[in-house]
Amino acid sequence: MSDDFELDTDDLKRRMDGAMANLKTEFASLRTGRASGSMLEPVMVDAYGSMTPINQVGTVNVPEPRMVTINVWDKSLVGKVEKAIRNSGLGINPQLNGTIIMLPIPELNEERRRELTKVAGTYAEHGRVSIRNVRRDGMDQIKKAKADGMSEDDQKFWESEVQELTDTMIKLVDDALEHKQAEIMQV
Repeated sequence: MSDDFELDTDDLKRRMDGAMANLKTEFASLRTGRASGSMLEPVMVDAYGSMTPINQVGTVNVPEPRMVTINVWDKSLVGKVEKAIRNSGLGINPQLNGTIIMLPIPELNEERRRELTKVAGTYAEHGRVSIRNVRRDGMDQIKKAKADGMSEDDQKFWESEVQELTDTMIKLVDDALEHKQAEIMQV
């Protein structure tokens, strides 16, 4: 009966890849002194009764290296977009010009750079936890199959497969964190 057990490692890998993609999105939101439209991706605006991504209420542009502009389509949302940016923790002070919100990106000082590397570390730890949660789900499936009569050799084989996948993904998270921290500290 249990000889038919086949752990869906593709599903585990897909879920771990999703955690990694989420981490990359969070890293993109950390500014490194250069303007980028992706730094606004995590900012949500209370528009029309629901939380909406900022790029769905206006056009995000990067007209120059130290400036991001948002051309808000609905005048009634300008104040809400400005408030969302102020409350986002990005450390940017929005300036209004009609329906256009300008975000001048200040030069990063040493203290702010160190702070951002700590934030990047926190994001990486969340990624590692997500990957470990997927690992735990895989191990639980194996334990359930063991209880249903799977041989100990098969159990060891599948556990090593899941652990190997987990180790690979954790290494990718660590490499991404190292790269991001180097990018942030670069003057």
